Amino acid sequence: MIKKRFLVRYVTVRVVAVLSLLCLSACAGIEVPEDFQYKEVYTKKFTLASWQKITNPKAPFKIYIEGDGFAFDAYGRPTANPTPRGKMIREVAFADPAPNVVYLARPCQFVKDDPMCDVRYWTSARFAPAVIDSSCEAVGLIAGNSPVTLVGYSGGGMVAGLLSITCPIINLREVVTVAGNLDHVTWTRMENLTPLNESMNLADYKKKFANVPQRHYVGAKDDVVPYGVTMAVVGDRRKVKVVPGASHYDGFQGIYPEIWN
Repeated sequence: MIKKRFLVRYVTVRVVAVLSLLCLSACAGIEVPEDFQYKEVYTKKFTLASWQKITNPKAPFKIYIEGDGFAFDAYGRPTANPTPRGKMIREVAFADPAPNVVYLARPCQFVKDDPMCDVRYWTSARFAPAVIDSSCEAVGLIAGNSPVTLVGYSGGGMVAGLLSITCPIINLREVVTVAGNLDHVTWTRMENLTPLNESMNLADYKKKFANVPQRHYVGAKDDVVPYGVTMAVVGDRRKVKVVPGASHYDGFQGIYPEIWN
């Protein structure tokens, strides 16, 4: 009888786990390859969602950091769930042939019932010290001492940049940004948005960031975070590539192999 109850409980747990993964894959809006596993990374502040393909833990890691997600609706009101609707950065990550590839979401994206989630953390405090510290802790838990390349999309570029200068536990190889927002003060002013007063800003650390190995891809048709915003922080044209035809949300497919390599 005990064995039977244990078997029923085990099967139930397995079914729930499978259904959860299917739900998460559907919520992601993109087919997740079989070699990627959904894992929640528990940090001191937040629970961060991730999909991980780790085939050689001793080899370098590529960690793709999501953008700001669905932070505001069409009327400019903060949403109740910042889980992203766009899928570009997941497409790049899931097709990356490297042995160790991780897609890392931002706080409160994909994860349900995290008691630490508050609308501040996808609006005014989206780059707050607590957010950056949690991302730092997550990267450390995932990669350990292995070399890491951080690839940040949109606001994820800000996170990657801030991690490169504030997170000593990362064995950093390079920072790569795609349509990265590296200066939210200029960006909110340009877009006539509410300032992100609770957030750190990479533009305040330009001199320190200049010493970090880095490359940046900017869409020629990106009117959300245009070339000038990136250049004002980076300052070196050799580190910035303009991608013809690309907007903030699409058109980077031609340079996916460059990102992978």
